[in-house]
Amino acid sequence: METASPIVLAFVGSLSAGLLTAVGALPALFGKVPDRAFRDLALGFAAGVMLSASFFSLIIPSLDAAELLYGGTALPATIAGLSILLGIGAVALLNERLPHEHFQQGREGPEADSLRRVWLFVIAITIHNFPEGLAVGVGFGAGGYEKGLPLALGIGLQNMPEGLAVAVSLLGEGYSKWRAWIIASLTGLVEPIGGLLGASVVSISQPLLPWGLAFAAGAMLYVISHEIIPETHRNGHQNKATFGLSVGLVIMLFLDVSLG
Repeated sequence: METASPIVLAFVGSLSAGLLTAVGALPALFGKVPDRAFRDLALGFAAGVMLSASFFSLIIPSLDAAELLYGGTALPATIAGLSILLGIGAVALLNERLPHEHFQQGREGPEADSLRRVWLFVIAITIHNFPEGLAVGVGFGAGGYEKGLPLALGIGLQNMPEGLAVAVSLLGEGYSKWRAWIIASLTGLVEPIGGLLGASVVSISQPLLPWGLAFAAGAMLYVISHEIIPETHRNGHQNKATFGLSVGLVIMLFLDVSLG
């Protein structure tokens, strides 16, 4: 597998990470759903993994790649900063332009009365998951197996509590256990699309590498700030969520250093 092309590695890695969404949703299928406090702790863990991956696996390598191309000037920092803002802006634009609905925050984006509510939820989760697949793809495209593996493992770990959160929310909307699990599982399958796109872009041209890395980081930072952290603080479990974030950040840092 280590000798496979970055495109193949990106697809397999992002697909594997996406499938862990289904693993995380299994408690809903068997009727053993953790309480809200534990789910907020787990989502905090997911935010910590994404936050750590954004900086240690994407932004710092972006700066290093730009420095190799352009030298130790202000240009690498400028490229990274602009790319982060572009990534944030791209996901914010999707969030504004696509009709979708969050389980707690309600409907966002343009009105779309013809879409059933479950599909509005699915669109919201797709907006959420696509940047994660993009990050894994960029990681494999930039540094092959060594750089992509920590990202795939980290994103896979944080997909598990997200899968559980989606399944539990669907159960609360009256869906059956099997249907809730299937829908939650399918939401992870957008990640290979992002993985293929990310790996393809940074594999085409070396000058695009620092831009792609920081862009993926910005996209994930938007999801962390706009979606995950507000959700974990909504029900008075801030301390548990912050603890989960701290643990997730440290574990992702360990994976990045020890495997990368």
